[in-house]
Amino acid sequence: MSEEQPGSRASRYTVLPATAVDRPVVHELEIRRSRFIGHLVRVEDEPQARAFISDLRRKHHEARHACSAFILGADREAMRSSDDGEPAGTAGLPMLEALSLRETGPAPDTVPAPESPGTVVRDLSDVCAVVVRYFGGTKLGAGGLVRAYSDAVSATLDRARLVTRQRMVLTGVEAPHAEAGRWENELRTAGYPVQETRYGARAATLVVALPDDGRSTAAFGARIASITAGTAEVQTLGTEWVDLP
Repeated sequence: MSEEQPGSRASRYTVLPATAVDRPVVHELEIRRSRFIGHLVRVEDEPQARAFISDLRRKHHEARHACSAFILGADREAMRSSDDGEPAGTAGLPMLEALSLRETGPAPDTVPAPESPGTVVRDLSDVCAVVVRYFGGTKLGAGGLVRAYSDAVSATLDRARLVTRQRMVLTGVEAPHAEAGRWENELRTAGYPVQETRYGARAATLVVALPDDGRSTAAFGARIASITAGTAEVQTLGTEWVDLP
């Protein structure tokens, strides 16, 4: 879990799983004797992305190029790329397009008709891609380089698991100590997992995380009113980002 990204318009987006922070996804293509080694890592900010790029350059110091692209933020407000010595526009930009145009699924709450593909979502973010190239002696030309770097990122993405990152509203319901257990059980039965119960001197607070989608909080309020016979109120405690299972 992490703190809210201030001002973000999106309430959900797609990321690599948390395991990809320390264990990048790696895949290699050989194209006309050149080796293109794709790396994907999950990052939280630009310094972390640039540190990963620098580490790979040091690790592959004998390689001709280590081209890169990354996207950051729920609204994908930061997009950067580098050709790292390849002809301008033949490496970093195609890599960035492979990330930004990646289809991550249908739009939430839409069920495509059989004859229609539905609305496609492209919302991959918090990701850094680096393609290390070991030159094989044969020049590929501008078009060949564009395809090679784009394909290297796409093929690596094909081997990556993606998850949804959802902005959640943390809500609190104050319960008398004698009722806290019953209310918690009824909430769990209704499909609202209680994240924690905070016991105070006079009452307990049941903490429940709800999707920040404009509908879930109202539905939760109605359920609380039913469980507590209208004696309890739902308080907003804050927001946080959570990777959905």
